[in-house]
Amino acid sequence: MAGREPNEKLKRLLHESSWSESRLAREVNRVGAEAGTPLRYGQSAVAHWLSGTMPQRKVRRYVLEALARKLQRPVTHAEAGFPVTALPPTTQPDTVEELIELGRYDMDPSRRGVLGATLFSVALTIPDWPDVVGRLEAVRTGRSRRIGFREVDAVAAVTEKVSELDDQFGGRHARPMAAAFLVNTVAPHLTADASDDVRKALLSATSDLLYLTGFMAVDEGVHGVAQRYYIKALDFAGAADDHLTYCTTLRGMSLQAIDLGHASRAVRLADSATAASPAAGPRMRAFLAGQQAHAYAADGDRSKALACIKEAEAAMNKAESRAKAFGSYAPSSLAYHVSQVRYALGDRTEAVEALKESDRLRDSHYRRSSVRYNALLAERQLEIGLLEEACVTWHRVLDDYPLVQSGSADEKVRHMKSLLRPHLRNQAARGLYERGRAATASV
Repeated sequence: MAGREPNEKLKRLLHESSWSESRLAREVNRVGAEAGTPLRYGQSAVAHWLSGTMPQRKVRRYVLEALARKLQRPVTHAEAGFPVTALPPTTQPDTVEELIELGRYDMDPSRRGVLGATLFSVALTIPDWPDVVGRLEAVRTGRSRRIGFREVDAVAAVTEKVSELDDQFGGRHARPMAAAFLVNTVAPHLTADASDDVRKALLSATSDLLYLTGFMAVDEGVHGVAQRYYIKALDFAGAADDHLTYCTTLRGMSLQAIDLGHASRAVRLADSATAASPAAGPRMRAFLAGQQAHAYAADGDRSKALACIKEAEAAMNKAESRAKAFGSYAPSSLAYHVSQVRYALGDRTEAVEALKESDRLRDSHYRRSSVRYNALLAERQLEIGLLEEACVTWHRVLDDYPLVQSGSADEKVRHMKSLLRPHLRNQAARGLYERGRAATASV
């Protein structure tokens, strides 16, 4: 049997990255975990790949994404010495038909696993505002069917209702509803005849719905899917000349990047959102500056983080009370950003106090956010040695948790149990742990 040929292409990429074989293995494991595939590769696995052993087909994509994140550019199969295979699309659709296909995968539980295999890509090109303006000029048909503002109002109303369901109960059930509405109602509207004013309003309403659907996908942990919805939302926002949804979507993408540990990417997205909104009102300015502060703090830039959070606080003081049903920015949200900045900069006690303030100011309607952020509060109370207080906070989380269908909520409760295990000699911790076990028995 002929010996395997060493993979010199992969070796060159590894050299370019300045990573060790062990580091590449760790980063591949990380990408796999994001995609829902726990991996335990070590240095020996990478050594085998370099010697010519071919990784499993699915793992090849994780290798490429790990290298792309380090090199800040796309890395192809051929460039890494891997066979070129047919893969799920990683670029965003530009037609209504492809939007329908994206929605159909997402609304059908039997097909969602295929779509969920898409990866969050750091090297994905994010279109600037001038690039998306007019991009959807091809959405014209001239068919006899004609729509008006009544149909546009219906799209906006459904989006608002889906957002309310997400806020109260989580996105696990609401997202398939949104996808079905995109496929069965919005897509036919997009190809119907309409006046220019109606069409522009419809494109804006569609952008809102796409953003919301992407936001719910992030909550469920399917980050590649979320990116696809987000990019599509940018396309439609540009076609509608809708700066608000464009900037809101970039801000959502920045938050997603922070959650996944890509701080520098989060900074670029937050800065792009701010640059595209020169005429933003005070509430929007606070919304964007708060996210910039969070991103800069996560990236270790103390001075810019503090400057941005100060700007967010000043803008919030000027903000009007009126806000959109979703994508709005309230004092509770600002307190959350203050907490994240304080925590990233090392002030854990102040971070805990700011999260308490966020909880005090949050409307009870936002149950999913309460579960997630109160779980975060308990984690940070535990970090500073407040075990008993953390248990009280976690009990409040478990009060709401059974009513929320959310991937991020599930993850928070699982994490709670792992954090409590070293403290099971404490009566309060043991009681909470047993309650957590019962609450997650079917998850």
